[in-house]
Amino acid sequence: MKVYEFGDKNKPSIMLFPGTCCYWKTNFGHVLDGLQEHFHTLVVSYSGFDDTENSTFISELDEVLKVENYIKDKLDGKLFAAYGCSLGGSFVSLLIGRQNIHIDHGIIGSSDMDQAPKWLAKLETAIMMPMFYPFITGKESGILKKVFEKKMNEGNDSSEYMKKFMEIMGKGSGIDFSFISKESMKNQFCTDLYTSVGEHINVPGTTIHVFYAKKMGEKYLERYRKCFADPDICEFDLQHEELLLDADRWVHEVCRVCGIN
Repeated sequence: MKVYEFGDKNKPSIMLFPGTCCYWKTNFGHVLDGLQEHFHTLVVSYSGFDDTENSTFISELDEVLKVENYIKDKLDGKLFAAYGCSLGGSFVSLLIGRQNIHIDHGIIGSSDMDQAPKWLAKLETAIMMPMFYPFITGKESGILKKVFEKKMNEGNDSSEYMKKFMEIMGKGSGIDFSFISKESMKNQFCTDLYTSVGEHINVPGTTIHVFYAKKMGEKYLERYRKCFADPDICEFDLQHEELLLDADRWVHEVCRVCGIN
């Protein structure tokens, strides 16, 4: 695991956590300039998903421990804010709930917070990997690539959203993602499904803000209220992580919930 730092270390710290199988630079590169005007910005690059090291993603909890140690060693055990994109929301939730470090503002970025028993998680992973791995790495045309290409060519609002979403997934970036192994992808996908983040998380001095994308459906709102005792629900009439695709608006909302002008 690596952490990339940007901006003035005297400003409040914010740590960004990528989504499922996302490369840190394509996931957050478009918001870094705006964000570091207000924050000392740190971006996590998960083990097995960084092109500068030879590593394997073992499990979500293994990675959380590495992040905790980094925050303890480099930031005196404290973060002003943390943002989790999709799967990254599970990381933020675990870091808050375990209480080994402290985060003032945890921001959940329209994460699905999906949970499954270990046997079902393994089954779902076995079904998804033959489609998901070729799609992410670009090693084959793959079924998912054809599905997403069809959606992107429909010529409506959803197709525009899909095109932008594929950019943060790294599609069209020209980056060779062959450094991501099947083992890392399998472990990340599977352990995220069966690792429980807890229920009714409530930590003194921590506010949890949820960027709730209403177009995902109300069942996700129910999950947020189950996971967190008193979340600040910020509703947007948008799709999954659509807010993040608009850099200026996203930076504005992050600053707003953190009380930064």
